[in-house]
Amino acid sequence: MKESYGSRSEVLFDRAQQIIPGGVNSPVRAFKAVGGIPPFIAEASGAWLVDADGRRYIDYVASWGPMIAGHAHPQVVAAIARAAERGTSFGAPTEAEVVLAERIVELLPSIEMVRLVNSGTEATMSALRLARAATRRALIVKFRGCYHGHGDSLLVEAGSGAATLGVPSSPGVTAATAQDTLTLPYNDLAAVQQLFDQRPGQVAAIIVEPVAGNMGCVLPQPGFLSGLRQLCSQDGALLIFDEVMTGFRVALTGAQGLYGITPDLTTLGKVIGGGLPMAAYGGRRDLMQQMAPVGPVYQAGTLSGNPLATAAGLAMLDIITATGFFDRLTATTRQLVDGIGAVLRQHGIAHVAYSEGSMFGLFFTDRAAVTNMDEAAACDGERFNRWFHAMLEQGIYLAPSRFEAGFVSSCHDAAIIETTIAAAGQAAKRL
Repeated sequence: MKESYGSRSEVLFDRAQQIIPGGVNSPVRAFKAVGGIPPFIAEASGAWLVDADGRRYIDYVASWGPMIAGHAHPQVVAAIARAAERGTSFGAPTEAEVVLAERIVELLPSIEMVRLVNSGTEATMSALRLARAATRRALIVKFRGCYHGHGDSLLVEAGSGAATLGVPSSPGVTAATAQDTLTLPYNDLAAVQQLFDQRPGQVAAIIVEPVAGNMGCVLPQPGFLSGLRQLCSQDGALLIFDEVMTGFRVALTGAQGLYGITPDLTTLGKVIGGGLPMAAYGGRRDLMQQMAPVGPVYQAGTLSGNPLATAAGLAMLDIITATGFFDRLTATTRQLVDGIGAVLRQHGIAHVAYSEGSMFGLFFTDRAAVTNMDEAAACDGERFNRWFHAMLEQGIYLAPSRFEAGFVSSCHDAAIIETTIAAAGQAAKRL
């Protein structure tokens, strides 16, 4: 399937493929999952994107999460400009780093100390290194369909059984690296219990997306997260919440506050950079004090906590801490999901849809629910692809993969939601 959404984008994509692998600098942007040529984006404002041919789209990707207040928010742009005038990087401490760290600690009670880094991958890699050092154990448990960055130890697939050692899922990852990561089905607490029974005292940490955003948007089943907390505490393993996507997205206190769970370590990203590269990992003081230069666990980064990203992050936190921000955003997201669901039902199209805070996901399936990656993978991918292109042609920009969550911003007002639902009605006719 090859569709062009504008001659300028097609020319740019052809040029890009000559010098950039696949023509993109992050794989999902290439539209391989859905087919067609990706529109090249020239600018964005609020809830809108504008491509290289001047075509406008209502954006539900939001740069994969950080644009919770919309693109080019004046308060964020002004903060970046002021910071840039004072210098873009010093490789030395700044007051803004301290202030941002204080804000994070204030908003997320499980975090007593925090280290700023540059990407979600860096945050999860560092948190896992710390977990292994603190527990003096080697094994990490993750869940199939949860993505925690492209660190070697996390690019694994499950083996022949639910609790088998991982095998590499990417060339360049050695079997020795992958074998220390165990992969289990998401939302399957019994499988976790069985693993701890089989390998008592061997697991360093469980890392989990508390709301999965990389198999579509899949919610934790009642008791799943609290069960993980209990099992980790009983065994002496650490519980790591990967809130790179959910942190300051599903609620001001993250998923951990929303569900009332206290992880030992948390990774953050997306929103705290306000659209610039920024992430963090943090947790209990006794754990974080094992990081260099206080402790022996090494991690460093020249651009960590750089002035531009910290300025953007602080401005974004100022915006989202306004009274009622998340209540309004959650209600808007629910309105979107309910409206699209109603349209699909009118056309007799089987589906399930979920939302939490400002994250949402849609699955074309006869199932009553989707709770893990196997169930998500069994949904109708071809119908999703038709849905994606039908919506894109009407100016609705959704994630170009059925395994990615969507995001709503505070700039998605009632008129934009109504326009999107109307577009869904037209798209449904092509399914």
